[in-house]
Amino acid sequence: MITRTSGLDVSSRQCVVFDYDGTLADTKPGIVSTATSVLLDWGLDADLVARKVDQLVGPPFPQAFSQVFEVSAEDAAEITRRYRQIYSSCGADAWPLFDGVFQMLGRLRGAGRNVVVASSKLQWLIDRGVADNNIGGVLDAAVGSSETVATKEAAILAAIDATGRAPSQAIMVGDRFHDVDGAAACGIPCVGVLWGNTGTREELERAGAVAVVDTVDELEQVLLGL
Repeated sequence: MITRTSGLDVSSRQCVVFDYDGTLADTKPGIVSTATSVLLDWGLDADLVARKVDQLVGPPFPQAFSQVFEVSAEDAAEITRRYRQIYSSCGADAWPLFDGVFQMLGRLRGAGRNVVVASSKLQWLIDRGVADNNIGGVLDAAVGSSETVATKEAAILAAIDATGRAPSQAIMVGDRFHDVDGAAACGIPCVGVLWGNTGTREELERAGAVAVVDTVDELEQVLLGL
């Protein structure tokens, strides 16, 4: 089901900026299982972890651990270090594309759109995910977190800039309110997606997404005006 909170027609936007986790790639199981293991080893209550760990999919680390589990910045940094030590050893099966995503990216390119990724995930993990899923050929850029790109807003602007387009020509696609907020900070609208089972329709609409979709086909309808 497509729900729209705005009459804005985004089908003329020539640059489509995609979030990665929960939007292009099904990374939730790997993130959740790794974070759960680390948090339990850290000594957090098992019921608390089980109830809240899903909220870690989306926001940047290490801040996410502080936001979700109310640990100190120092503890969040150490938890993140342990998390990344484990997560970096995962294989390609920890970040597969959702069904239909590869074909959608190709059709967007075929329709003349620039297609980019902007993520809070570390740049080398984004590069690895792009390579493992063989999508480099259908992307104009893939920007992750680095020393020079420290926020979602910065990643979005860098990805758009790589295409030579202006933000006014871009549309964001993401699964959590962080994507909507990051897009808004750049002055661009955001379409929310639900197939990653991360954010909810209410969350995305409340954040200001101009539309929320359940399926890849519905996203294409919104982006291409089908």
